[in-house]
Amino acid sequence: MSQREMTSMERVMSALAFKEPDRLPFFLSLTMHGARELGLDIKTYFSKAENVIEGQLRMRARYGHDCLFPFFYAALEVEAWGGDVLYSANGPPNSGQPVIGSPDAISALEPPDVADSPSLCRMLDAIGGLKERAGDEVPIIGVVMSPFSVPVMQMGFEAYLLLMHEQPALFWQLMRKNEHFCIQWANAQLAAGATAICYFDPVASPTIIPRERYLQTGFAVACRTIPAINGPTATHLASGRSLPIIDDLCRTGTQMLGVSVAEDLAAVKAAGKGQMAVLGNLNGVAMRRWTADEAAARVREAIFAAGPGGGFILADNHGEIPFQVPEAVLSSISEAVHAWGRYPIQGPGQSGEAGA
Repeated sequence: MSQREMTSMERVMSALAFKEPDRLPFFLSLTMHGARELGLDIKTYFSKAENVIEGQLRMRARYGHDCLFPFFYAALEVEAWGGDVLYSANGPPNSGQPVIGSPDAISALEPPDVADSPSLCRMLDAIGGLKERAGDEVPIIGVVMSPFSVPVMQMGFEAYLLLMHEQPALFWQLMRKNEHFCIQWANAQLAAGATAICYFDPVASPTIIPRERYLQTGFAVACRTIPAINGPTATHLASGRSLPIIDDLCRTGTQMLGVSVAEDLAAVKAAGKGQMAVLGNLNGVAMRRWTADEAAARVREAIFAAGPGGGFILADNHGEIPFQVPEAVLSSISEAVHAWGRYPIQGPGQSGEAGA
């Protein structure tokens, strides 16, 4: 007898509990594609919550994925701190000049109040509008930049690394201020209707800093910040490697991990020992040039590697699908999940394999 069709919320919750749902859940983190759908440029699209609400709903109706992703752009947080945003015709908005011109400015820096930031309030309105439209049928994913990683945008990468290594007192001052803001911002999104928070923390990855430095810095920050967020979190290293710090990430209390395309899904899932589900790891950069057949092949590989036993959500490896990824590729990803991701999953060469 065929299994009942689950809602996206049921499907995702089942996978996170390491149970096998009706089919593998998948997330398409489409932040900008809604602008094209509505015939708007990216700046205009993000100027109104109503645009993002409509764009997200249309993208999900088209591709059938299992989340709504009302994330605007990473520079939104820097904008709230008083920074500029640089818009592009074909990519995500980026932060302009650093809001922290020198380390000496950190002492006088005051975290913004979410309620006083028009840009943050637009995103909260988008979350609230999606909650009204979708109810509890589908997860709504909020996003924060981790207190440990957002200084890359606040002051620039090189200046931040120098601060971390050479001026520890000011570094920890900045961490405390960023933690205050991050917790406030995450909890505001949850209060507006978000189901969970994606905690973007690329600087934590051993791709960027050694594990020993992470344990002295970003790990301590995460251990204070994540438990203060009033809902489930997924830590995303934004394409960075994670295997050397898997046990450390589990200790922060996060429930899911965004996995790099440079790592083996099955190995990461096994290393998480049932404590953290995995999210990933389709190559978003290469995805721009994939054919439909290549997209389907990558999806099958990921499903066979990490799908059995639950604990896996298929997604891209960075947390934002590039604007240049064509509709045909996104459609192929969706079709492949629906064809190959039905439980129980049959691996390559097994009887009952889809398309055999």
